[in-house]
Amino acid sequence: MEAPQQSVRKVRFGVFEVDLRAGELFKQGIKIKLQQQPFRVLALLLEHPGDVVTREDLRQAIWPAGTFVEFDVGVDAAIHKLRSALGDSAEHPQLVETLPRRGYRFIAPVDAAVPLETARSAPSPEKPASTPKRTPLLWASGLAIVVAVLLAANTAGLRGRLRGRAAPPRIQSIAVLPLGNLSGDSTQEYFAEGMTEALITRLGKSGGLRVISHTSAMHYKGTRETLPEIARQLRVDAVIEGAVLRVGNRVRVTAQLIEASTDRHLWAETYERDLRDVLGLQDAIARAITNEVQLRLSSSQHSPVPSTRTRPVDPEAYDLYLRGRSEWNARTEQASKRGIEYLLRAVERDPGYAPAWAGLSDQYDLLGSFNVLPPKVAWPKAKAAAERAIQLDETLSEGHVSLGSVLLHEWSWSAGEKELQRAVALNPNNAMAHQRYGYALSFRGQSDAAIREMQRAVELDPLAPAKRNSLAGVLYEALEYYRDVPDPDFNSEIRHRRIAAIYERKGMLKEAMAAWLMALRLGGKEEVAVSVEHQYRSSDYAEARRTLLRADLRHELPRAEGAYPRPPACNIAGDYALLGEKDSAFAWLERAFREREGKLIFLPVDERWDTLRSDPRFRDLARRMGLPDAAVQDSAALSQ
Repeated sequence: MEAPQQSVRKVRFGVFEVDLRAGELFKQGIKIKLQQQPFRVLALLLEHPGDVVTREDLRQAIWPAGTFVEFDVGVDAAIHKLRSALGDSAEHPQLVETLPRRGYRFIAPVDAAVPLETARSAPSPEKPASTPKRTPLLWASGLAIVVAVLLAANTAGLRGRLRGRAAPPRIQSIAVLPLGNLSGDSTQEYFAEGMTEALITRLGKSGGLRVISHTSAMHYKGTRETLPEIARQLRVDAVIEGAVLRVGNRVRVTAQLIEASTDRHLWAETYERDLRDVLGLQDAIARAITNEVQLRLSSSQHSPVPSTRTRPVDPEAYDLYLRGRSEWNARTEQASKRGIEYLLRAVERDPGYAPAWAGLSDQYDLLGSFNVLPPKVAWPKAKAAAERAIQLDETLSEGHVSLGSVLLHEWSWSAGEKELQRAVALNPNNAMAHQRYGYALSFRGQSDAAIREMQRAVELDPLAPAKRNSLAGVLYEALEYYRDVPDPDFNSEIRHRRIAAIYERKGMLKEAMAAWLMALRLGGKEEVAVSVEHQYRSSDYAEARRTLLRADLRHELPRAEGAYPRPPACNIAGDYALLGEKDSAFAWLERAFREREGKLIFLPVDERWDTLRSDPRFRDLARRMGLPDAAVQDSAALSQ
């Protein structure tokens, strides 16, 4: 006797198992996270294995009439997510095949599971009592019921919304997840990432809406976490998902606005433009999304995205710009040098493209900050590029951040602060603008205001180590912020050295030594770590500490006068200060002053100078740098 249709629960194909009632997908017993829409697509494909399921079939079954979503966008996104979950490929499909202009087909062999409630009475495998040919009908009917139930629930929810039973969700915060790269070419990832960052930037100009920064959003590239899980981690109300396809000089972007807590689709659209009009494309998407958000916010809470210049941009210049920005995000010496090459070619190709000039400024600023280029070379180049960016587009927040950063390095404190204020005003969601503005305030002795700006930067970019490190640095003893950053990251060694210094000030020497050893090992200095640990066990903390600092000095002292790249003179001065050798410390600080070294701007807040703050030479140096008395007094208070 055949099992009842509704008793069919699971379907298997290859190493996968689908639990239809629970709406869950497993691979070799491990649950694979798959959202509602792609699961429904999978269920429909499994209902007709080997048969073509047209896009119209999917539309009618999963996005019924009256659903306010452009179904082409929904289908593209759902198929992309489904293939990602299954580890399948559009170019070489093993499971889901695309038939151009027709639809999709499930091409792998499919087996139905024996219902749990009938397993004991089922005939043994050796007996011919089972009827394999009927099995597909059993699970197909069961699947049809499951799909019907899912669609009924969806339709019921839709009707409820149409009747006004459910109030529209309030959206006050949003995250743009990394746009999928539909090209099938991994070398085009930079393009999808660049488009993601551009969309975040455009949305960020809308006041009253918190937009998560690109750095934190990129943590979810390729993730299998559900949208509600992502929303909880980022503390957002809604999520933008989508994909980008570039073919020659044409670019197509699909985007969906999803209520994060329920995984409910609120809006979707497809945009296709010539790459020369890529700025207009980004503007159109951002405006459409903010219009949808505006429906869910009071007018007092929301301001529309300001109009932007949508001048044509040379496609090759835009491509070079995205490549250069991608290299900058890597934050390494070699990547920055490659980034400069890309951006120089971009501005040569299209001298009027302001973001490329801002990107070029940031690359020079980074190389100068880490003494890869002499500061006297890096700062003028960075400043000229930033000024050119603002001259071309005064509304470019990134340009004002770039110029403000250079002005701080030039010790033009007031002018730098004004530029960063302007950057925040132009884009309240620019996390880097808040971070740099926080630094500017701390350098000028405005600690409370600096902490507020740094906290805002962390709210906008909660998963970025640099933002948490900056907040902890301003708070001076904020161990909890340092601890929240996972290892390893770009700043790991420096962070653990700061943790060690905090423990040392608290008299917690055992914890301090553990942090020093962790810092050394994260910095690849295992031999030094072994020596320091041996000294600590055989002698005492003070002697082990001196062993560590002497090793630092041997590593940092330049091998040739004027050679670059080289460790900053500030680092050498810091080691001498910690050793208690004040005269040597001030000699190296004077060298850093003469060379306009980037790290010298942290003089008011860097804990390495605690032992020097009461020395008149320290106050004299701070004043020669143009630091206001409030900053000098604040620095002195740190040592008390």
